[in-house]
Amino acid sequence: MSFAEISFTELRAVGKPLNASQNQKDIVVDSLGERVRGDFPILRDGALCYLDTASSAQKPEKVIECMSSLYERGYANIHRGVYDLSASATERYEAVRSLVKDFLSAKSVQEIIFTRGCTEAINLVAYSWGLSNLGAGDEVLTTTLEHHSNFVPWQRICEIRGASFRCVGLDAVGRLDLNDMRSKLSSKTKLVALTHLSNALGVKTPLAEVVAMVREQSDALILLDASQSAAHERLDVQSLGVDFLAFSGHKIYGPSGVGVLYGRREVLEEMPPFLCGGDMIRSVSIEGTEYADLPAKFEAGTPPIAAVIGLGAAIEYLNELSFDAIQEHERALMDLLETAIGEVSGARMLGPAGERKGLVTFTLEGVHPHDLAQFLASKGVAVRAGHHCAQPLMKHLAVSSTTRASLGLYSTESDVRRLAQALEDSLRFFLRR
Repeated sequence: MSFAEISFTELRAVGKPLNASQNQKDIVVDSLGERVRGDFPILRDGALCYLDTASSAQKPEKVIECMSSLYERGYANIHRGVYDLSASATERYEAVRSLVKDFLSAKSVQEIIFTRGCTEAINLVAYSWGLSNLGAGDEVLTTTLEHHSNFVPWQRICEIRGASFRCVGLDAVGRLDLNDMRSKLSSKTKLVALTHLSNALGVKTPLAEVVAMVREQSDALILLDASQSAAHERLDVQSLGVDFLAFSGHKIYGPSGVGVLYGRREVLEEMPPFLCGGDMIRSVSIEGTEYADLPAKFEAGTPPIAAVIGLGAAIEYLNELSFDAIQEHERALMDLLETAIGEVSGARMLGPAGERKGLVTFTLEGVHPHDLAQFLASKGVAVRAGHHCAQPLMKHLAVSSTTRASLGLYSTESDVRRLAQALEDSLRFFLRR
């Protein structure tokens, strides 16, 4: 009997004993996943089994309608016009900044910079702060867990400025090696750039320990890539103790083309502009330019107005739900997902067992990840295959690519069951089992 043929309450039969708390999870999985699924137009007919939320989340109707109504009845450029339409669009845009400030528990709206995504947010720090503050003898420390967007920019800036680029290693299953970090931190370390939650393994960085270690051993600033974690848990930048935090709108059920950089105000004040042009100036003359105050100094040109307003709608949508309920829902589904994949002959899950959050990365003996993903797509199951923009991590794990199934708040038991059945079908197709 395959996992796909087993009911949720019969997991004991596949070696996953249930207890009272797991019985309660039946209700959480069904109530949240099924309740919100209707909010997402693309999922309503049940044809798509979407297990690629770690790459990009689907959008609720609230976000779609918000952006559509803006373009239909409320669009104008912002911070420029004195007419009602422009003033209204400006008010809506800036209201999202206040919403993001509260979403991150930042001290001030001046600490919230809108970008075109998490990648641009990190590059903003790299090219503004990095070019101004790094030099020969300085070191930037990052980790083997990183997405390329929090790895390559620091390599590049170190090359330009003659600084040293150093990388913290991992243990055998992909956890951050805190002993290695301790040995590499020094007075030369000027910035530590690390992920909050790995997009490739679902392993969470022990941030409290890392922050304490950095503060004890150096004067380095800390940049946190929260692109994966922002949709899964409430973030409090003051409690986290980081100097910068970046995330993308499209991974928290908002539109693509918009992201956020949080930066401590006193640090941002000292940084020069990243891009220059309209709206980031106070005055311009032949003799020189005086830059605008925060946050305008880092928002040159016409911004992604509709995308920012759509981001606001996505945050409102998440705020209407309980992050506690989202986390409980995802934990319950993760139990199911790990059990389902673990029951597939030849499947090997990567990352620390029992610590994965929101996704499972795996290989299937005898089947290339890209072939497997294409076969699953033929069954209506959408997953990601490849190196997940984390090639240093893939090299550490001695694989070139993997298949990844990732969950969202709209994921259901039925999605996991469809994946399980499709994986069983793939064995028969590829390996004639």
